Amino acid sequence: MPQSRDSGQTAAPAVGDTRERVLTAAMEEFARHGIAGARVDRIAKLARTSKERVYAYFRSKDALYADVAAREYVVIAEATQMDPCDLPGYAGRLFDYFAARPDHHRLIAWGRLELPGTTAVADDPAQAVIARKIDQLRQVQQAGQLDPAWDPADILALVNQIAMTWASQPELSEAAAAHAVDPTTAARRAAVVTAVEQLFPRAR
Repeated sequence: MPQSRDSGQTAAPAVGDTRERVLTAAMEEFARHGIAGARVDRIAKLARTSKERVYAYFRSKDALYADVAAREYVVIAEATQMDPCDLPGYAGRLFDYFAARPDHHRLIAWGRLELPGTTAVADDPAQAVIARKIDQLRQVQQAGQLDPAWDPADILALVNQIAMTWASQPELSEAAAAHAVDPTTAARRAAVVTAVEQLFPRAR
């Protein structure tokens, strides 16, 4: 007979809830310690579950990182929304995203450092996002709204790198705070947007 609502029994946590807690805890752990330094037992403790349950969802620590990073790439793409006709604006949004979330940048950077030879799978969300952006850039080039002399892959790489200049070099951010003519974050953002504008002006 089904238990009544006032039986005093607590429902078992939903599988999806536990898995989401694991992913959230893993993001914090990987951002702080990298892949090699991360510990599954700490992730399990933070997620309020067992180490065995973590491995029931993810076959290895690398697989867990891959899942976390893939989700983050999609979140970044949705939060920053590249407009191929306004690359300076896109660079500004990327700057804002990582300025507010330095731990998210560290999460991505650890993967680039520790898993450089990983072969992307066919359904890799990060590769899908990149391919879509390159195609968008190619389309505006064909429409005469962006210099066609550039390879669209180079455009995307350069804009991303400029936008993340300060996020990837925190030591320079500290130096700028002490020595720049204008030490504000707004000044660093303005420099990023201006640099991209000079390379790839907004479509008129």
